[in-house]
Amino acid sequence: MSTLPIRTYGDPVLSAVTTEIDNIDGRVAALAETMIETMYEAPGVGLAANQIGVQKRLFVYDKGEGPIVVVNPVIVESEGEWTFEEGCLSVPGLSWEITRPNAIHLIGYDLDGNEISVEADEFEGRIFQHEMDHLNGVLLLERLDDDQRKEAKKFLRKRRLQIASNDSDGLDLLPGL
Repeated sequence: MSTLPIRTYGDPVLSAVTTEIDNIDGRVAALAETMIETMYEAPGVGLAANQIGVQKRLFVYDKGEGPIVVVNPVIVESEGEWTFEEGCLSVPGLSWEITRPNAIHLIGYDLDGNEISVEADEFEGRIFQHEMDHLNGVLLLERLDDDQRKEAKKFLRKRRLQIASNDSDGLDLLPGL
């Protein structure tokens, strides 16, 4: 199985809203398998399709009980409030205390086209909300207050400039070279 690079802050694909999957077929299953491998290699607990450059409404996750694929997910209910430290594979190395609804109800489809309906709270609910944000073009930085966001963007720009200054020909960013 192969993995794909995870898109990071600054990549415009992360700010675009994804489109629904019309036909759950072998291509979607192969994409899901690649996403699962990429998520595990990162390592992470969830990965949205646009994080690997695919603008479709699909995410994978594993809360410790094996990988699950959700196609065309929709959060239909949410309630409560829960604050928890949250990081993101597209903003590597950074995390913040983020407040989100504590409990949510998510519907979508599995790879066989069967409707799924999950009521989740705390950690699992947070995974769903985080991945749904990605599918809606919302990056974790947009969940920060103004001061946190300003500081985070400053840090990320500085890190990007450091990488660029140490890689004059751009080849250090290419795997295997």
